[in-house]
Amino acid sequence: MRFAWLRMPALAALLARLDDDGEEARVVGGAVRNALLDEDVHEWDIATTALPETVMARARAAGWKVVPTGIAHGTVTVVVEGHPFEVTTLREDVETDGRHAVVRFGRDFRADAFRRDFTINALSLSRDGVLHDYTGGLEDIAARRVRFIGDADRRIAEDYLRILRLFRFHARYGSGPIDPEGFTAAIRARDGLRRLSAERIRAELLKLMPAARAGDVLAEIDGAGFLLIVLGGIARVPSFRRLVGLEAAFGIPPDPVRRLAVLSLFTRADAARLSALLRLSNAEARRFAGMALLVESLRRPPDPARAREYLYRLGRADFEDGVLAAYAHAPDQDFGPCLTLAASWTIPRNPFGGGDVAGLGIEAGPRVGRILACAERRWIDLGFPSDGAIRRTILAEAAAVTE
Repeated sequence: MRFAWLRMPALAALLARLDDDGEEARVVGGAVRNALLDEDVHEWDIATTALPETVMARARAAGWKVVPTGIAHGTVTVVVEGHPFEVTTLREDVETDGRHAVVRFGRDFRADAFRRDFTINALSLSRDGVLHDYTGGLEDIAARRVRFIGDADRRIAEDYLRILRLFRFHARYGSGPIDPEGFTAAIRARDGLRRLSAERIRAELLKLMPAARAGDVLAEIDGAGFLLIVLGGIARVPSFRRLVGLEAAFGIPPDPVRRLAVLSLFTRADAARLSALLRLSNAEARRFAGMALLVESLRRPPDPARAREYLYRLGRADFEDGVLAAYAHAPDQDFGPCLTLAASWTIPRNPFGGGDVAGLGIEAGPRVGRILACAERRWIDLGFPSDGAIRRTILAEAAAVTE
């Protein structure tokens, strides 16, 4: 049974509590869509005729935790037996400006369905297992087609982020080319993307990156000028496609940040520009800069000794990111041995510390740092020896040359 999760105790209890005494509640959106597409379902959103105050009162009466996560838009999170569920009162759009919508609460599931973006996202499921389709979503799911509800130009004008959502959902759930009517409308409205916040664009791009057909969709939208708008520069779709193949070949899980970096940067200047343009987090910006550094530095595979030094200094994750990026941008080079090294080599820890220098009778001061740096450099050059006697000799020689 595709909707076997309807019998999940926490969900069943919540639906029973809300779907009573003149109110109705249904599971909506992604859970229904994914179940029909035989994809995993990990979260369940609920739409209800009940006002937020009623939802919260009923939940609290049942002893459940309530969090008013989006109360202004009618959304509260109800935690039942450790499972969080978003419960949203049915809504109708009163006013939209391409970025935000003013809504009012309603009681009509059909009207609520028609305010959504795509037909495949407008399905709802009653707690008795009855499926409701007001927009033709079932037919589009069967055809693996991502289609706007009603007039595509109007849907996009309500929120320009829907352009990127069209691309992302098609990359995840669609087949063949992007729906022609929706794509044409998106092209007409593409300058509206400039009105969106960097944070919203970044979030949508990162969701697009791991999709199964991301490469095909990126090629299609790049030809229509979308990537130039959102990335502010040339996109490298062939490199992105190669990266996807490399991840599969080496058994490396897809990573959205890595994929976005390979798509959009080739130099450290690119990394700095994109970090500012997309308002990347500090961690994301650091990864972009690290990958750009190796792309610039590794125009060809390093020898084994140099590869071990990179791996030692960068750490496994950053080294793997950078090598994959370099490999994706240089298809005529073979960086495979570097990736094999990253998977197999146990990275040693720097064996030298201030206590070792003190043991030589050297007092604390700037010279200690110079000795440690010199010893580490020599230890790396000798291939990271683990023998204690060799390490002691290295340290003594470093102390001698830094007097």
